[in-house]
This record gives sequence, structure tokens and C-alpha cells, in this order.
Amino acid sequence: MSRFAAVAFDLDDTLCRHDHDVDALYRRAFERAGVEPFGEPDELWPLLDGPPDPNDRVGYLGAGFARLAAQHGRDVDPVALAAAFEAVADESRVAYLPGALGALAAAAAAGPVGVLTNGPEERQRAKIEALGLADRVDAIVYAGDLPRRKPHAEPFERLAAALSVDPREMLYVGNSLAYDVAGAHNAGLRSAWLRADPDDAAAPYRPDYVLDSLGEVAALLRAGCGPAGETESGPATETEGDG
Repeated sequence: MSRFAAVAFDLDDTLCRHDHDVDALYRRAFERAGVEPFGEPDELWPLLDGPPDPNDRVGYLGAGFARLAAQHGRDVDPVALAAAFEAVADESRVAYLPGALGALAAAAAAGPVGVLTNGPEERQRAKIEALGLADRVDAIVYAGDLPRRKPHAEPFERLAAALSVDPREMLYVGNSLAYDVAGAHNAGLRSAWLRADPDDAAAPYRPDYVLDSLGEVAALLRAGCGPAGETESGPATETEGDG
């Protein structure tokens, strides 16, 4: 028996990742926009301001392209370039991250399973279908279509209602401290932060658990699995505080 009544997951960079040839995608965007290429994808990503804005991805990317163009001394329309990048991107080109299927199976064995993504259904549906994820979970909430997205409590509350469980008995697994952990805290859920680097620190956020891989989810869900946070596949650290 699991220590949680239900488990929910973030989508992007938690359960799945894009499976594009990023360099080819970058070049196709310039070609579509009729702009001579400059820079590299690895130069663009650090210039983006935080997580993507689900309601204005073109503006979000455009700001990055504007900064990149300034660094390379190029006079371009960054919004047109960002729109071209969005047009050539294929949202169905996604793949499960290592351990994702095992984590989903372990969650399904423990109780109802949900997915909460900050993107709108119009864009995220292609990923869900490509992964066959709808057949593996009991409810999906697209917070990008709601008045408030993560880290607001409303999307989490909607998911809990769809799964017919008390939010306080749910575990939410996500890779973002500012959106997943903070949002789960605001809605009263327990949070498990999937960190990308073992050296990453959770401060100033306080997730209930820290995971270094999705392979640790199964042990975390098992009741009576030893000291809090101890797993067979590695250390799933349980932190102090309410998370």
C-alpha cells in the first residue's frame, strides 16, 4: 500500500523531453524567416528569461533572439524569427525520459495518476498523443487553458478533484522548484523535486522529497520502505518542513 492516495506528474522535462535535432531545427527557423543564420542554439538558451510563457511563446523566444542578435551585431526582426522557430518545431517529437514508464507504472499500482502541465491543450495534446500518455493516466489538466497556471493552487485543485482525492494525500513530481514545488505547496500537496544535477540545491524552496531520477519514484511510493526517503535505486532525500 502506498503512502499517497494519488500521484501526479509534470510533463515537460519531468516525464518527457523534446526529441528534435536542435541544430537542424535552429537552421530551419532562420531559413523560414529568410534570415542569414547567426549564433548557435547553446547561445540562445541562456538568454531566455526563465521558463517559457505558455501564453506567449513567440514573445518569450523573441526576447532571446533579440538579445542574441544584439550580441552578434545583427539587425533582424526577433519576433518573426521566433515565430519561424515555433512554426518549424514539431511538438509530437518527444520521448519519455529514463525511468518515466516505470514511475508511471508504480504510480498506477498505488492509485489514480494525473498529469498537470502549464501548457495549453492546443500545444500539449500532440505530446500526450505521441507518448500514448492518455492511456496511462486517469486525468490531465492543461493549466495553460485556466485563468491561473502553476504555481497558483487552482490547477492542482482541479487535478485533485478530477482524481477524486484530497490534495493533502497527493504527491506531485516535477522538475521546477518555482512552479512545481511552489505550486504543490500552495495547494497542500506533497512535492517531489526531480533535480537535473545532484549538486543542485533546493533552497529557498522546501520540497518534501528530492529525487535524482524517476527510478526512485517506485521506492518512494512503497509504504514501510525504511527510513523516510530511502530507496533501492538511490537516495530520495526527504527534506524538513511542510514542502
